[in-house]
Amino acid sequence: MAPTSDRPKLLIFDVNETLLDLGKLQQAVNQEFQSETAFKQWFGLLLQYSLVDTVTGNYHNFGQIGDAALDMLAQALGQPARPAAHKKEILTLITELPPHPDIIPGLTALQKAGFRMVTLTNSPDATVKKQMAYASLTGFFEQLLSIDSLKRYKPHPETYHSTCQQLKVAPAQAMLIAAHGWDTAGAQLAGLQAAFISRPGQQVYPLAPAPTLTGPTLPDIARQLIG
Repeated sequence: MAPTSDRPKLLIFDVNETLLDLGKLQQAVNQEFQSETAFKQWFGLLLQYSLVDTVTGNYHNFGQIGDAALDMLAQALGQPARPAAHKKEILTLITELPPHPDIIPGLTALQKAGFRMVTLTNSPDATVKKQMAYASLTGFFEQLLSIDSLKRYKPHPETYHSTCQQLKVAPAQAMLIAAHGWDTAGAQLAGLQAAFISRPGQQVYPLAPAPTLTGPTLPDIARQLIG
């Protein structure tokens, strides 16, 4: 890590794909639509239309957009729309995901080093509480925060600024930790530091500032932070 004066006072964690392994949900969506790319298409639609809602001011929560994205995916693949109850069954899996193997060791090291840690997710408040409880991660975090009350999705600058204001930390003294290049780009362009966990299949956005820190796992990021 750079000089001690640059050490962040607050670590803000993305949840889906960063802390939690979406493999179980990916397998379910791919099997449901009999396509190895179905989950990737669905997740892309979920992110795309969350941004559409943010730009247009027409807010729906992440679960509602996820449901609509399943309908759009079925249409794109030339398949019938799934019944509402079946879509709910699929989407419920997002609350039953394990942490990536590196997460508990990394969070433990950061907690022992005295870092303040919170989540910031595009999922609704109720969802992130269920996710963290299922993954046994709740105890690592000072607060489990979501964009739900703000009704703007990351990477809108207000999502990061609102979190910093709520925790009484200046943006430059906060660091977002995420496995998504769009998320680290959004945080840095909002004046925060950012650490990118380079999980397989994820890339940084080359037209945004380079992340403050980069590493393949959370313990690698933790080692750089603790120094």
